[in-house]
Amino acid sequence: MTDTSAPGAPPRTGIARVVGASLIGTTVEWYDFFLYGSAAALVFHTLFFPSGDPLVGTLLAFVTYAIGFAARPLGGVVFGHFGDRIGRKKLLVLSLLLMGGATFAMGLLPTYDSIGVGAPILLTVLRLIQGFALGGEWGGAVLIVSEHGGDKHRGFWASWPQAGAPGGNLLATGVLALLAAVQSEEAFLAWGWRIPFLLSGVLVIIGLWIRVSVSESPVFLAAQARARADAERGIKERAPVVEVFRRSWREVLTAIGTRFGENVSYYLLTSFLLVYVTAHLGLPKSTALNAVLIGSAVHFVTIPLWGALSDRIGRRPVTLIGSVGMAVWAFVFFALLDGKSFAVITLSVTAGLLLHGAMYGPQAAFISEMFDTKVRYSGASMGSQLASIVAGALAPIIAVELLKDFDTSLPLSLYLGGAALVTTVTVFFARETRGRDLARNEAGPATTTPKRAAPAERA
Repeated sequence: MTDTSAPGAPPRTGIARVVGASLIGTTVEWYDFFLYGSAAALVFHTLFFPSGDPLVGTLLAFVTYAIGFAARPLGGVVFGHFGDRIGRKKLLVLSLLLMGGATFAMGLLPTYDSIGVGAPILLTVLRLIQGFALGGEWGGAVLIVSEHGGDKHRGFWASWPQAGAPGGNLLATGVLALLAAVQSEEAFLAWGWRIPFLLSGVLVIIGLWIRVSVSESPVFLAAQARARADAERGIKERAPVVEVFRRSWREVLTAIGTRFGENVSYYLLTSFLLVYVTAHLGLPKSTALNAVLIGSAVHFVTIPLWGALSDRIGRRPVTLIGSVGMAVWAFVFFALLDGKSFAVITLSVTAGLLLHGAMYGPQAAFISEMFDTKVRYSGASMGSQLASIVAGALAPIIAVELLKDFDTSLPLSLYLGGAALVTTVTVFFARETRGRDLARNEAGPATTTPKRAAPAERA
């Protein structure tokens, strides 16, 4: 049981255990999500979208990749609503089950050669389920850590679920790289690609075993108790998503802008890199996979360091280090890739992911601190997942189209630099949130609507 006598009461579930449960769960979910992106770049264009032009097939594969992003805001709304009403933990368990089940099913799908157009249709449906689940995962994972931890070190603790993204990418890329190293191209296309998807079933069982042992956020439990007391007094609450857009729409826009450059840069540095190195530079897929593998390992380790730095100097300064640095690095990155050296490609990817980590590490605490507890799951999820549509979903598609039309890296650099500039401007004008008490202003009348008094009461 967790002590909920006061909003700031420390939970009996230790913060390290809460962080571990969130990290493992998000790593598994991002493994599932990124596995699709890697497969879309490497094999899905052949197995599910055969075309005479490899880039056209890849573009079609990335369209279904983007469809997963389109489902994420819907997941954010649904999971956010119930997460703000019944708790973070229950929704986190559900999101993990949905994501793992969809990914496991992908490993069993027949290909285009077997059933024709039904294959890409089934793949697209499963991708929609993936996106819906991930839309609810991010908000719950970072909030349950943010609300368990104290104000002083929130940036550090909340950044650990963020490390689940490179952790999942590291795992997905590592499995694919291993299979590419030990299998022939023919064997990988015939059946080897299925192994990473089927492996998801094992990972989900491990993630659930750890995640169900964590107690609910004490901040949420205290807010829920106040909501019950308000209901007994006849005070009716609005739906969380309605309240978010009524009172916190500026914060939602700030969250979108904060995520924009971070989202675009990450998917160009990882998923699109596989296309650029293999299709444009003509290098083996192992070159791109191993570069992302090494870069993701460094990324995983350094994200919590950026989060810790944000506890010392603020969320805004650390994020600006990343966004300004990425705007500059965009023009160096592709030029280095064009040298076709594995060492230089690895260095350029790693440096880019370091800068991305400066934007990503403080982000969990930064966005969590923008919203009140009653609408925090909905607000954080909506801001982050709307950004995923306008930024992450379109990034690989836009990049592939630019490469196909111009056959040079300069438009790609302009696109990446412009996205980083959007985040720079947004964060520059945003308010600093470091040290905010997440339990404050929870009982304010602005978030409630009293019922109309009965005639006898008015008399």
